[in-house]
Amino acid sequence: MSDYTGNEIMTVVAARALRNEDVCFVGIGAPSAACNLARLTHAPKITLIYESGTIATRPDVLPLSIGDGELCDTALTTVSVPEMFRYWLQGGRITIGFLGGAQIDRLGPYARPKVRLPGGGGAPEIATQCAQIFITMAQSPRAFVDKLEFITSFGHGEGGDHRRRLGIHTQGPTKLITDLCVMEPDPVSREMCVASIHPGVTREQLQAATGWPLKFASSVTETPAPTTRELGVLRELQERTRRAHAA
Repeated sequence: MSDYTGNEIMTVVAARALRNEDVCFVGIGAPSAACNLARLTHAPKITLIYESGTIATRPDVLPLSIGDGELCDTALTTVSVPEMFRYWLQGGRITIGFLGGAQIDRLGPYARPKVRLPGGGGAPEIATQCAQIFITMAQSPRAFVDKLEFITSFGHGEGGDHRRRLGIHTQGPTKLITDLCVMEPDPVSREMCVASIHPGVTREQLQAATGWPLKFASSVTETPAPTTRELGVLRELQERTRRAHAA
């Protein structure tokens, strides 16, 4: 048995994809954990930006939302939301947009839904304006469906050069990191293909957790397991966060 959870390896692998030089637009939840793990390990100079306008924030605990005071308290500076989107995002100054994703198979009648999500927030703009997009999601048939009924944030659309035909000149999703594997877009079709599989996971497990026939890269590797240091820093960060939010 592994000494880490699926969520932990997803967070660690996502953190590894970031560099010191990145200016990263950070989503709340798993993306925030991954970005701050990178900052606390191999990328101490990374610039983290949150939607509320906090720039170069260095939180000691993970924020509950973009309005969490921890972000503003530890930021180099805070700008207005219009400036954040117009100057920083639309100005092409952000290298990575780091987003989480959710898919619910049935919400119920619109007037009386069983579940209603809060909306896309800034994700639609982040998905088109950041140089490239990383996505973290737990992999299951409910989340990885064959065809979305409603698109909030544009990825690769119909594939191929669809983004460019729409006048979108950024790369779009370049990494999809789950609790089971890492997917990357095919160079031509732009369909997400399995590039590496996490230790102990089989191709059959991957297919069972996916609502469409999976494609695999020509050379699929095994994801390196989290190191003792990576797990230690991540768990310490999460424990600090738990204590802070329980107080």
